[in-house]
Amino acid sequence: MSISREKPPTAQETFMQMAQAAGLRGRLLVTVGILILIRFGNHIPIPGIDRDSFAVALQGNNQILNFLDIFSGGGLSALGVFALGILPYINASIIIQLLTAAIPSLENLQKNEGEAGRRKISQITRYVSLAWAIIQSNFISAFWLKDFAQDYGLVFIANTSIALVAGSMFVMWASEVITERGIGNGASLLIFVNIVATLPKALGDTLDFVQTGGREIVGRVIVLLLLFLLTIVGIVFVQEGVRRIPIISARRQVGRRVLAEQRSYLPLRLNQGGVMPIIFAAAILSLPLLIEKLVNNPNYSSFVGTYLNPSGSQSWFYALVYLVSIIFFSYFYSSLIVNPLDVAQNLKKMGSSIPGIRPGKATSEYIERVLNRLTFLGAVFLGLVAIVPTALERILGVPTFRGLGATSLLILVGVAIDTAKQVQTYVISQRYEGMVKQ
Repeated sequence: MSISREKPPTAQETFMQMAQAAGLRGRLLVTVGILILIRFGNHIPIPGIDRDSFAVALQGNNQILNFLDIFSGGGLSALGVFALGILPYINASIIIQLLTAAIPSLENLQKNEGEAGRRKISQITRYVSLAWAIIQSNFISAFWLKDFAQDYGLVFIANTSIALVAGSMFVMWASEVITERGIGNGASLLIFVNIVATLPKALGDTLDFVQTGGREIVGRVIVLLLLFLLTIVGIVFVQEGVRRIPIISARRQVGRRVLAEQRSYLPLRLNQGGVMPIIFAAAILSLPLLIEKLVNNPNYSSFVGTYLNPSGSQSWFYALVYLVSIIFFSYFYSSLIVNPLDVAQNLKKMGSSIPGIRPGKATSEYIERVLNRLTFLGAVFLGLVAIVPTALERILGVPTFRGLGATSLLILVGVAIDTAKQVQTYVISQRYEGMVKQ
């Protein structure tokens, strides 16, 4: 088979490299093996809990339980030792990212200390993950499982918390092994597999729903599936959407040679934050439900159930708050990822400039204007993706896809694209190694 190094790898070449290249094959086996192990671990039960009663309660509209159950791949509903899954590690990563922008010492570790600084930040993230897992496991044991424990008491809380924390730490370690020795980002792949694991049940419930209904139900389900397909196509376009700002590098003299000015571009993604703004917004809107468990006030519970519940009588208010939260966190996360002032200074140091824009302050202001417009478009798209599928489910009366919403679709598409790109990178590297040997 003839291979051109300028062309991206074909599907045939990719599968051949997966089967023949020892390095890529080993990484694939490590990744698949760990993912299968985690799936089995989700169904190792925690003792001392009435699972039948808990399963009935989980079918209600408790958004916190549903949110956690999606990302644990059903581990929470099964009350397995991996019920917390990778969520404590993700929450810890978000906290560290926020603190890095606020604490100069952490910012110095990330920007100026190189690989050693990144290892220190990773170690701090692990400690924060442990603390977060302890908090979450104690809350779940003491409050959510109180009514389902066969012998509730301090012993039950301690045993359940230890099991949940140990499972979460094992999942965190497994995700890091995938990142270092496998393919793709370990944490993202674990969430990807957990979401995929919920698809058969959603599809099975939908088929049962169609069989019990008439032709009208079939039409509603087809409309909803078409919407999901259009949403996936839109997510791909937005995730891959990039605004290319042209850059001109000044002429340089290297020895006796004078290098002509070079043209390149500065890529600014349409959606800088990816799925993070939706996760942030969902976490914020879950706090009132969390407080409801602690306060136990009838008036407060009535307000939360009416205005801050997507299935409440005033669900429009929830949708509005959700949309505003997504837009806010999109701007916030974009400011963490791209700093226009730093970009302008780096361009000035390299002797590069944007055509028609003066270096320095004018460049940073121009980049900031472009970034704000891109962030607004990306945030509006995220908001529509988050709200429209859920609203259409309610309008069409098809509740069986509950849980397969915006966050799930964004993660599925985003992780699939990133993992495919990394596999292609390995294939291209193997291609060049073969050319060198020849």
